[in-house]
Amino acid sequence: MKRSWSKAATILLSISATPVSAKEDIRLVVQITVDGLRGDLISRYKASFGEFGFKRLMEGGVWYMDAHHRHANTETIVGHATLATGADPSEHGMIGNAWFNRAEERLGYNIEDPDYPMLPVPGFGGDVDQVDPTQAAAATSGRSPVNLMATTFGDELSKSNGGRSKVFSVSGKDRSAVAMAGHAGKAFWVSAATGAFETSTFYYDAYPDWVLDWNSERPADAKIESEWWPECSDTPYLMDKEERSFVTNLGTFGRTFPHFYGAPDDGLYYTQVLVSPHGDRITADFAKTAVKEEGLGDDEWPDYLSVSFSGVDATNHFFGPSSLENEEMVRCLDETLEGFFSFLDKEVGRENVLYVLSADHGMPEAPEEMAETGLSAFRNSTEALMADANTTIADEFGVNAAIQFFFRPYVYLDHRAIEATGADRRVIERRIVEILMAKPGIELAMPTEPLEEQQGHTLQEQIRRNYHPTRSGDIYVVQTPYSYLFEDGPIAVMHGSPWRYDTHVPIMFTGPDIKPAQVSRRVSTVDVAVTLSTILGISQPSSAVGETLKEVVRSGP
Repeated sequence: MKRSWSKAATILLSISATPVSAKEDIRLVVQITVDGLRGDLISRYKASFGEFGFKRLMEGGVWYMDAHHRHANTETIVGHATLATGADPSEHGMIGNAWFNRAEERLGYNIEDPDYPMLPVPGFGGDVDQVDPTQAAAATSGRSPVNLMATTFGDELSKSNGGRSKVFSVSGKDRSAVAMAGHAGKAFWVSAATGAFETSTFYYDAYPDWVLDWNSERPADAKIESEWWPECSDTPYLMDKEERSFVTNLGTFGRTFPHFYGAPDDGLYYTQVLVSPHGDRITADFAKTAVKEEGLGDDEWPDYLSVSFSGVDATNHFFGPSSLENEEMVRCLDETLEGFFSFLDKEVGRENVLYVLSADHGMPEAPEEMAETGLSAFRNSTEALMADANTTIADEFGVNAAIQFFFRPYVYLDHRAIEATGADRRVIERRIVEILMAKPGIELAMPTEPLEEQQGHTLQEQIRRNYHPTRSGDIYVVQTPYSYLFEDGPIAVMHGSPWRYDTHVPIMFTGPDIKPAQVSRRVSTVDVAVTLSTILGISQPSSAVGETLKEVVRSGP
C-alpha cells in the first residue's frame, strides 16, 4: 500500500493546526461527474425533472451553460483528470484512455500499474476487468494514479492539514475513480467481471469491513434475468423513436424496450447493469455507505467525496444520446441524485455541503442519425485507415509499416523503420497526412509540428493542449463533425473529437453562500479545481491553469 503522511509531520501539525476552510461551515465537498452528460441534455429534459435532483443545482446554484473542455481528445480519463487537476492533458499527462507504449511496443492503459495489483474481493470470482479488447497487456495489471503527473484538488486538500481531510472517490469505472481520488485519496469502482466494488493495493492492504459487508449483499445481482422498462417519469418522453439500425448487440439486452438482463454466466450481465439505471443507483448507494462508515463530513476538517456516474455514457455508446434509453437514464439519474442529496442533508447537513457537478465529455449522435438530416457523416476504422496508409507508403517509399500503431486519435510512426530506408520523416508525415485527409470522414491530420499550411489552424491549440512528448503520437487525426473514428468492435457511438458536441458539458456549483445564477459566458473545465481551491482557501493543484469562477466566489451582498 502507498506510504502515508509522515508521523513527524502529523505530530507537528497537530500542535497548532486549525481548519483551513475559508468557509468554516463546509464540512464536505461533493464533486459529481456524470460521464458523457453533454451540456444540452439537462436543458432538454429539465421539464421532466423533480424539484430536488438536477434542479437543485440548476436553480439553486450557479449554472454555467457554456462550459467546455479545452483539449482535443474528449475521452473519459482526459476529462476526469482535467476536472480533478485544473490542468490540460499536456500537463497532467492523461492524453487518452490508452496510448502506445513505445518502450514495450504495446498499447498501455492509462491507470495500469503492475506494482499495485488488484485487491481480490473475497467471495467473488472473475479476473481483473479488461476495459478495452485491445488492452490485453493491461488486463492483468494493477491500478494506480502513477501516470497522473499533477496533483488534484483532493491531494491539495489533504496536504493542507496533514491528512486530516478524508478523500474518497467512487465510480462505475476504474479510471474515473482513480483520476478523481488523485494520489492521496481512496478509490473504488465496479468490476464488470463480478459486479463488486473493488480497488487495488495502492489504496488498501485489505478491504475495510464495510466494503466486504456491502459487496456480500451482491446488490448488482438484483436485475438478473429481469426486464428494464421506462420507469422514471410520468411525463411524456421526448425521444420515443422506432428501432435504430446502428444500435449494436449487447448480449440479451436487445435494441428497444424492454431490455432483458441476462445472468452472470453470460459474461455481459454486469456490463448490462452499467448500461442501465441500476448501475448508477448502486454507485450512489455505495457512496452513501462510504459517507456513513468513513465519517465523511463529521468533523471540522473538510472532507472530499467524488462520485462519477457512468450510466449516461454507457447508454450513449450503445443507443445514442438522443435515444429513449438515454432520456430514461438521465431521468433516472435525476431521481438518484435527489435521493443522494436528501441523504447528505440528513447525514452531514445541507448547510455543510459544497457541490459541484460537471461531465468528462459530451457525445455525438450516430452518423446514421445525422445522415437522416442531410449531413455527410461516415464511419472509419482505425485499422483500415492504417493498413491503407501503410500500403501506399510501402509502395512509394519502400518503408514497410511506417505507421507502427494507430490508436485514436494518434498515429505513431515507426521511426527506426523510416530511418533505416533513409527516407525523410517529414516527407513521410506529409504523405500520410495527404492519404488520411483524402478519406471521407477525416477533417484533419496534424503532425506534432504542424505542416506550414496548417499553422494557425482553428484546432491547433486544442491539439497542442493534448500533447505530451512521451505519450502522444506523431500525427493527431480528427474526424469530420459527427463522423465516427474508432477500432472495429461493438461500440455504436463514440466521443473523443474536439467538436462542440464533445467539449460542451455542464458546470454547476451550489452550497453555502452561493447565490443562484445562470451564466452564459464561456468558461472551461480547468476552472473547477481552481475554484474549489479558492473556496477552501488552499493551494491550487500543481499544474492548474484555470481561473476562479467569480460568480461562485464573490464578495459583498
